[in-house]
Amino acid sequence: MTGKGLEGVVAATTALSLVDGTAGRLLYRGYAIGDLAAHATFEETAYLLWYGRLPNASELAHLRAQMAGQRALPQRVIQIIQQHNKHAEPMDVLRTAVSALGSTGDFAAPPTVEQAISLTARVPIILATFQRHRLGQPLIASRDDLGHVANYLYLLSGAEPTFSQVRALDAYLILTSDHGMNASTFTARVIASTLSDLVSSITGAIGALKGPLHGGAPAKVAEMLEAIGTREQAEPWLRHELEQDHRIMGFGHRVYKTDDPRSLALRKLAGELSTEQDAEWLALAHHVEDVTLRLLEEYKPGHKIYTNVEFYAAAVLRGVGLPKDFYTPTFAASRTAGWTAHVLEQISDNRLIRPAAEYVGPFDLAYPALAVRAS
Repeated sequence: MTGKGLEGVVAATTALSLVDGTAGRLLYRGYAIGDLAAHATFEETAYLLWYGRLPNASELAHLRAQMAGQRALPQRVIQIIQQHNKHAEPMDVLRTAVSALGSTGDFAAPPTVEQAISLTARVPIILATFQRHRLGQPLIASRDDLGHVANYLYLLSGAEPTFSQVRALDAYLILTSDHGMNASTFTARVIASTLSDLVSSITGAIGALKGPLHGGAPAKVAEMLEAIGTREQAEPWLRHELEQDHRIMGFGHRVYKTDDPRSLALRKLAGELSTEQDAEWLALAHHVEDVTLRLLEEYKPGHKIYTNVEFYAAAVLRGVGLPKDFYTPTFAASRTAGWTAHVLEQISDNRLIRPAAEYVGPFDLAYPALAVRAS
């Protein structure tokens, strides 16, 4: 018998990331996440996940050129995106468009690193295409002189982003590229273990990420801060939620029993991004964090609940100008690098993932005739 939700069950071995919840450490291929967020780019981090080592200068330039060369979407995929209602959820559009890429013939099984590069390059283009569509704005072409993150922000707004916006979103994408055997990564690996194609694995992962208990939390944090509104309202609002036994979004983690290292990095980033316009909102976030941690200790003494990555992700994503319903899709854009790396790792030494289930139903019931069954 195992823990509910497979807690504590080792479902695979991986060399991609170490999540040490007790010590509050996250490593990608042996590198501390704080060092990568401070010094690397998303492209370097993706290379590390795919190839197992950091690239040299020529390898990095080649990867950037490969990714830039894969940004164009097939016309029929653009048409599928534009056929969506302008009020559709971006995660639904992303899931559908990624699935549609599977019919182009470019992603036939078995998955390859070239397919991983192509899919990772195209996810931001799908999102930007839908954003332009729902705003009634014409599509604009990608710029080869812009990196992965800068081009995404450029396509969303039509304006070249600032250095601080690019750096903040770059760091966010690095921090959320991979995180052990989370729900969406497990989904991707289960599908890959059947020897299905890469697009099928990533489509399933996107579906798992959509859930508010996984990737949807940053938008829920933003909604919570908007509902609280002012510093004065923070404590009564939070007390009401805790007394109703409601979850406070942005706090607590299934794995981390101390500070989430990603949260610490994002808190610093949020402060660096803060403009005069956002200073009040960021000050509210800091206040809500302080009050929440105090009240959690009061209402759940000894549980040691800490701020998680989603809380300050909301501040960073707002600071770079993303619409709230693009928080989770942008998380998907980062995690595509990790998902695809896990798919490649799974198929390199594959065994069909097929866990058992403990049966808890009745035994040996007698079959009743239809006429005597209770209505």
